[in-house]
Amino acid sequence: MRLRLLCITLFSKQQHHLLLQIPPPKHTHTLTLTTNNTPTMASDLKSKFLHVYQTLKSELLNDPAFEFHHDSRQWIDKMLDYNVPGGKLNRGLSVVDSYQLLKGAELTDDEIFLASALGWCIEWLQAYFLVLDDIMDGSHTRRGQPCWFRLPKVGMIAANDGLILRNHVPRILKKHFRGKPYYVDLVDLFNEVEFQTASGQMIDLITTLVGEKDLSKYSLSIHRRIVQYKTAYYSFYLPVACALLMFGEDLDNHVEVKNVLVEMGTYFQVQDDYLDCFGAPEVIGKIGTDIEDFKCSWLVVKALELANEEQKKVLHENYGKKDPSSVAKVKELYNTLNLQGVFEDYESTSYKKLITSIEGHPSKAVQAVLKSFLGKIYKRQK
Repeated sequence: MRLRLLCITLFSKQQHHLLLQIPPPKHTHTLTLTTNNTPTMASDLKSKFLHVYQTLKSELLNDPAFEFHHDSRQWIDKMLDYNVPGGKLNRGLSVVDSYQLLKGAELTDDEIFLASALGWCIEWLQAYFLVLDDIMDGSHTRRGQPCWFRLPKVGMIAANDGLILRNHVPRILKKHFRGKPYYVDLVDLFNEVEFQTASGQMIDLITTLVGEKDLSKYSLSIHRRIVQYKTAYYSFYLPVACALLMFGEDLDNHVEVKNVLVEMGTYFQVQDDYLDCFGAPEVIGKIGTDIEDFKCSWLVVKALELANEEQKKVLHENYGKKDPSSVAKVKELYNTLNLQGVFEDYESTSYKKLITSIEGHPSKAVQAVLKSFLGKIYKRQK
C-alpha cells in the first residue's frame, strides 16, 4: 500500500531532532494567515504545529489509563518520534490552513491549537497505516530511513506499535474535543475513513495475492477503486472534513466537496505510481518497488491498455518478479510506450477538470481551500 504524504519539505534528521526538542509553547500570540502565505508565515505555522505535537505526546506519555514505567515510556517516546512527525506533514497542516481559509480571518490561539490537534490526529492515523503497511509489503525504507520494523530491536513489535498509534487518535479527540458540539461527528468521521482506508488496502492486497499473479485482473476501474478507498478519503477528504466540522458545517451538505477531493486523491495516487517508477529515490524518500511487488499501478494498467500482444507477453513474463533484469524489461517497455508522455497528458487533463469543478462551487472560501490542496500537488516531484 503506497500511502504517501503530500509535499512540503522533508526534514533532515538533524532538523527533525532539533524541532522535537522545542518545549510546548505558551499560547499567548495569535497567528494571521492569508490565502497566499508568505514563507515566514508558513514557517511560523509549522513551528506552532510542531509545538502542538510535543504537547500531545506529553499527554499520551502521561495518560492515566496506563501505568507507564521507565522502559515503556521510553519506548513510546522513541516510537512516536520515529514514526509520526518525520514526514512532510501536509495532511495535518492542511487542517489548519483549510480552517483559516474557511474562517477568512485571524486565528486565535485556541483555534490554532485545536486545528493542529486534529491535524496531528491525521498524522497519527497516517503513521499507523504506514507502520503496518511496511510490514505487509516487506518494505525497507520509509521517508529516507529504515522502516520502523526493520530496526534490530523492533521487528514485529511494530505490529503492536501500530495498534497503539491507532488508539492514540480517539484519546486525543476525547481529551480536546469531548465538549465540542461536533465531537460525535469527528469520531464518526475518523472511524468511517479508517474503515474505508483499510478496505481499500484489502482490495489492493487480494488483487496482488502471492502465487496468484494475474494481470488480467488489472484495469483502470480496479485501480481507481483501490486508490479511492485507500488513499483519497484519508489523504484529501479527511483534512478538509475536519476543518468543515470545526467551522460548524454539516458534512452532508458538502458531498460535492468530497467528490472533488476524492478525484484529487485519485490524481495524486496516479502521480505517486508514476514517481515510484520514474522519480529519483533520493527525492521521493524511498526506493520504488511497484513492479517487483506486482502492484496494481496506473503505469501497468495503462501499459496493458496500450500494448500489442507481443508487448503484453513481456509484461506477463516479467511484471512482479524481483529479478533486476525483469524490472529493467518492464521499465524499458514503459519507455517504449511513452508512458511519461501519457502521464503528462493525464496530468494536464486532470488539472483542468479539477479547476473547472472547483470554480463551479458557490463558496469562494471553499474554492480557496480546494485550490490550496491542488496547488500543493500539481506537478509535484515527490
